[in-house]
Amino acid sequence: MKKKVISVIGGHICSAEVEQIAQDLGKKLVEVADILVCGGLGGVMEAVCKGFKAGGGVTLGIIPSYNKEDANQFVDIVIPSGLGLARNVLVVKSADVVIALPGEAGTLSEIAYCLQFDIPVISLKSWDIPGAINVETVDEVLREVARCINKK
Repeated sequence: MKKKVISVIGGHICSAEVEQIAQDLGKKLVEVADILVCGGLGGVMEAVCKGFKAGGGVTLGIIPSYNKEDANQFVDIVIPSGLGLARNVLVVKSADVVIALPGEAGTLSEIAYCLQFDIPVISLKSWDIPGAINVETVDEVLREVARCINKK
């Protein structure tokens, strides 16, 4: 049976509030996912990895550089893509479901890739884009992830 893979996207810099949301999300995602994929750097990516690992999950970071040392300390498996922002396609295509937290243009591009590739994307206090599933709480994210995975 295939592992359930969730990608979490969001800013490489974030507020303390968003950092806490990301960490809480990571801890709870272990209930519905086997592997967490992200861009592997700081901010939202580091916080969600920290939470997912604390819950006993495995994290995978697809980093933009060739240097594995650029990944945050909570990434178990580092993919040093050397692709810069083009690695965003790999981050979303790796997932069964993508969760967007607040971020800027990079996050927006990843949401657009989700919509192009028909990958469910759940927006938690992030971009309000037609086609994305907008939610306000971590518990709503979990319900939507379970719903999306069960549809497959």
